[in-house]
Amino acid sequence: MSLFEDELHYTIATRLEKRDALIEAGHEPYPYRFQRTHYNQDLHTQYDALESGVETEDVVRLAGRIMAIRNNGMFLDLHDTSGKIQAFCHKESLDEDLLAILKLLDVGDMVGVEGSIRRTPRGELSVRVKRFEILCKALLQLPEKYHGLTDVEVRYRQRYLDLIVNEDSRHTLRQRSKIVSAMRRYLDDKGYMEVETPMLHPIAGGASANPFVTHHYSLDQEMCLRIAPELYLKRLIVGGLSDKVFEINRCFRNEGISTRHNPEFTSIELYEAYSDYNDMMSLTETLVQVACLAIHGDLKVEYGDKTLDFIGPWKRASMVDLVTEHSGVDFLPLSEEEARQKANDLGVYVEPTDSWGKVVEAVFAEKVEAHLIQPTHVIDLPRDISPLSKVHRHVARLSERFETYINGWEIANAFSELSDPLDQKARFEDQMKERASGDSEAQPMDEDYVNALGYGLPPTGGLGLGIDRLVMLLTNSPSIRDVILFPTLKVKH
Repeated sequence: MSLFEDELHYTIATRLEKRDALIEAGHEPYPYRFQRTHYNQDLHTQYDALESGVETEDVVRLAGRIMAIRNNGMFLDLHDTSGKIQAFCHKESLDEDLLAILKLLDVGDMVGVEGSIRRTPRGELSVRVKRFEILCKALLQLPEKYHGLTDVEVRYRQRYLDLIVNEDSRHTLRQRSKIVSAMRRYLDDKGYMEVETPMLHPIAGGASANPFVTHHYSLDQEMCLRIAPELYLKRLIVGGLSDKVFEINRCFRNEGISTRHNPEFTSIELYEAYSDYNDMMSLTETLVQVACLAIHGDLKVEYGDKTLDFIGPWKRASMVDLVTEHSGVDFLPLSEEEARQKANDLGVYVEPTDSWGKVVEAVFAEKVEAHLIQPTHVIDLPRDISPLSKVHRHVARLSERFETYINGWEIANAFSELSDPLDQKARFEDQMKERASGDSEAQPMDEDYVNALGYGLPPTGGLGLGIDRLVMLLTNSPSIRDVILFPTLKVKH
């Protein structure tokens, strides 16, 4: 709802009249402060044993939003961030002045109340209000309570309104906060140092994606919003700031929008010296389990019509083996040309110039991904699509890289990090050739990063885990927009 829509003028006019009446009566409709003593849930816990019909002499001060008014204002449902409590406003307890002000209240207004605790004969914990004050006069009317806010478009565009009226939305987004906090605590306890790296980059590195590009006027140079913090975090390992670093970071990729993609997203990215991708697989499992236990207390959760089992160890299988299993074709011994032909035979479109690794990746996406419902580490990805990963120690065509899939979605990507500066430079040069041939997502040369490797990067394992998709899975949310406070939307004209 908007303050500027014509059809709301009547409602606004009525509430404006009440606002003016409050001012005339000497009540500021937008005061500066209110000191409360309790949250609503505190009282439900403290007075859980209070019997029906009993009233105490305990005086409390509460604040919240009125979500229901009954019996001409005698009963108010007062909601704060912890829950609901009933405010009992009776003429025997309120002065004449406040009884008159009571008539100026509407659903949506915020009030502060002071009174004694009682439990009604029907068993509802209440506050017998002896004094109250208006804390904010709402000019717009909330959606009708029995229907709530069901317009998905409005829910995402006006998240504040969604949060006021939809408990499910508040619950989901609070669960997200618990998930992030649990993973942060775990890493902190394990000796990881939390750091902050730049969000404005001169080069879009660390991943294969199209960036958002901007211009810095003072420096007179193009810059881009980061697509990944990887290369900066590894510079910190080179510098010896810590053997273990992590960042809970916002990244930006100029790509399509879907139920699983938002151009602005959050991931947790970490690096640990003297480890490899096997260690990162174990850490991925642990982080997801920590997050799951933080909100469920269990490692089995429902998502849609599926039960996801996060008890480890999770399945590990190579990308090539999974492609063979689901397509019947072993791509490992094939040449690039043979691989492209086999993909076409399978009905998978690939470009005539696609490398062997891109072909394998395309067939995997088409034939395998949807089958990976239970947590699975897809390991040993092709070397030519993994420019930041060490070559597999046994199979030169592959790399020591894995992607973790749950419910058919990629939620994590990790490497045994490439530490040879000459190899890294050669990989970047190969990527630049792909850019020159039309691949806008191929990674550009980062001379400074190669220079950093020249000073020595120890054996290092690295991991990036998508927080948005993980929260979707753990909160049974069908869209990424449900778990992002303010998702990206097309401007409404």
